[in-house]
Amino acid sequence: MRDYGTVRSTVRPEPVKIDEFSVWRNSNIHEVAENVGEENEFVGWEYDMVRYDKNEFIKLQAAESERLAEQITNIQLALCRLYEKTEV
Repeated sequence: MRDYGTVRSTVRPEPVKIDEFSVWRNSNIHEVAENVGEENEFVGWEYDMVRYDKNEFIKLQAAESERLAEQITNIQLALCRLYEKTEV
């Protein structure tokens, strides 16, 4: 992973972009306008950019999927217990 920090562009970035070797994750995307009407005017987008190696990104996604599956199971069990308590 390489964190590029906050970057700027005149083109709105996609939240996730995949190229041949990497996955680029862009977050906190918002429009910026500075020095409007002046010579050094900037109108564009500012966002946080992180680049992952494809294999690294796949591992992160797998871990996230496992975590979410565990949360879903816990919610289902809690709902079953709640249903059993309210059943008369």
